[in-house]
Amino acid sequence: MKGNTKVKNTTLEFVSFDMPCQDMNGVSSLPALSKLNYWHRNGDSGLSEDDGLFIGYGHVPSAFPYRMQDMYTRELKSGKMNGVVLENSFLKAVFLPEWGGKLMSLYDKELGRDLLFTNPVMRPCNLAIRNAWTSGGVEWNCGIFGHNVHTCDTMFTTTTHLEDGTPVLRMYEYERIRRVVQQMDFFLPEDSRVLFARCRIINPCPDVVPMYWWSNIAVPETPDTRIIVNADTAYVAENNTSLANILNHNGDDVTYPINVPAASDYFYNIPENARKFEAALDADGYGLIQTSTRRLIGRKLFCWGQNPGGDRWQEYLTADGSEDRYIELQAGIAHTQYECVPMPPNTTWEWLEAYGAMNADGDTVHGEWQSAKDHVAGKLNEIITEEQMDSLLAATKKMATSPADGALMFRGAGWGALENILRDRISRPKMAPHLDFGEIGEQQADWLALLDCGAMPEHDPSQTPVSWMLQKDWTDMMRDAASGGDSYNWYTCLQLGTALLATGPDELVEAERWLERSLMLKVSCWGLYSMAQLKRQQDEPKAAAILAMKAAKMAPDNISIAKEAMELLIDAQMNRQALELAADMPPKVSSIGRVKIYIALAHVNLGHIEEAEKVLYEGGGIVLPDIREGELIITDLWLMIEELKAKRDGRPFDKETAKVPPIFDYRQCETKTRRPPRRRAK
Repeated sequence: MKGNTKVKNTTLEFVSFDMPCQDMNGVSSLPALSKLNYWHRNGDSGLSEDDGLFIGYGHVPSAFPYRMQDMYTRELKSGKMNGVVLENSFLKAVFLPEWGGKLMSLYDKELGRDLLFTNPVMRPCNLAIRNAWTSGGVEWNCGIFGHNVHTCDTMFTTTTHLEDGTPVLRMYEYERIRRVVQQMDFFLPEDSRVLFARCRIINPCPDVVPMYWWSNIAVPETPDTRIIVNADTAYVAENNTSLANILNHNGDDVTYPINVPAASDYFYNIPENARKFEAALDADGYGLIQTSTRRLIGRKLFCWGQNPGGDRWQEYLTADGSEDRYIELQAGIAHTQYECVPMPPNTTWEWLEAYGAMNADGDTVHGEWQSAKDHVAGKLNEIITEEQMDSLLAATKKMATSPADGALMFRGAGWGALENILRDRISRPKMAPHLDFGEIGEQQADWLALLDCGAMPEHDPSQTPVSWMLQKDWTDMMRDAASGGDSYNWYTCLQLGTALLATGPDELVEAERWLERSLMLKVSCWGLYSMAQLKRQQDEPKAAAILAMKAAKMAPDNISIAKEAMELLIDAQMNRQALELAADMPPKVSSIGRVKIYIALAHVNLGHIEEAEKVLYEGGGIVLPDIREGELIITDLWLMIEELKAKRDGRPFDKETAKVPPIFDYRQCETKTRRPPRRRAK
């Protein structure tokens, strides 16, 4: 196949294979405003001044200008996956360019074992910035807090090579909120026992940018898995943020994930001069080890916890009935994920990561903590030293800053191309000139017209706006257009008002003025929706709900608007209106899980026990394909119904001790059904 290369025992091959997957069904028709939140995490914590963390720095209020990826279903279908395989005598790595560049599998050929938790299905669920996220493998999160905006998008993908001819897989994309470029070059030399990921973040702007990066690594969880890392303490979400002893956190040795009772993050406090690595090793001392050069100072463990809610979530993310369990190791540019790091103007940050098999002595790994750390560090040095990592990073800089010599096999979005056109017009240098961002497409056409002509096309209001924009350069152009020759264009006023709404609370007055003008010029469901979200920000829930309801009635087939309108109606306690709106919806809309849950809540709020219970249990139990991690709406609905039934029947009911059916239990907190600890360090 075109693009395949081989050097001695190293091969790079583009492949396709069968894999059960859900339909993504495109993206939401709406701008990402429904979760718009101007709240910033404050810096209060239990930490000392010496910790020096950037707690709360870099928060963004929403995923705007991206649109949410929340249209997927739960049904698995047979499908084709396009992948890239890097392979040598020791390892076989499989990447998915169309899923954020995910490293799906890293297979140890010597022992015939996968080092990662490799999900057998592609099953998006609501855990990412734009909603859709898939578990398993290694995910690369760049830009803003959370599972990144490109995690279910196609990356630009091509090939190049090292000076000795070793093939290199290159993936990259432009991130619109931070306005930075993410570049990853992967290679597997013929004699290497580790896969290398050479990563770069390029800030081409004249401003300081809050920056975030975490490589998210899923590995199998077993009763004997122990996490070995160069730390004795970890930052935890207690007293906002505080330090905990990982050998005795609330009485538990949490170097063993099996001992973690509830869903938890542990951000390890690794000494500045200590080598940065993290390993997940089984009873025999075997498993994955990840290390990097020192740009990645942070390491993290995430556990789902030993409770029914954690089990339910892991089942929800993979094949039906699967008993596989996993944990996540992570590596980042900050100590925690509660912070971003200031990235200077016109700067590039780069580092080298390595992933491979660790074969350590099981008794030592599961023995005294300091000895376990020293032993794993020594075994890592036998594979690759920190000095060798630094040397390889320097030796591959020329490759990383040179154009690829292979064909562009997968194309990302056209936003990088548009940004380079804009930069050319305002006399700024092209960003990342060694990277090919292709051509602009339909989503960028309106913005090129604004740049070329000072005006935007006037669209049919019944048609979905294909894109949105949040960037001062473009907002200034929209304001000039709307104040001049484009002052009678409803679409320009809509785009400007929505951009200002997403910018921040200081812009609400101007945002409202432009949205009102858009609706005066031409009433559209898009204008009504944006105005509804503005009213929500102004703490006018009934006004917001009425506007959203009007938008839903204008576009009765629009699933995205229906879901948002129902949520706002329930929030405003307009339960009867919610039921009336749902009754007028076409079946394909009213049968959506998110709409059904709001129908059930409206019935509960009105005391309609039987009607609510019927919706909850219909079809074997209500399913929300896009239920959010941490969202307890289904659990709470069951508890509310049972409490109403108990009150009706004159019997006691205790929410704390009630046994929620597993299909409805999404609680990730510690419960009374916690499994006992299995193993403790000596």
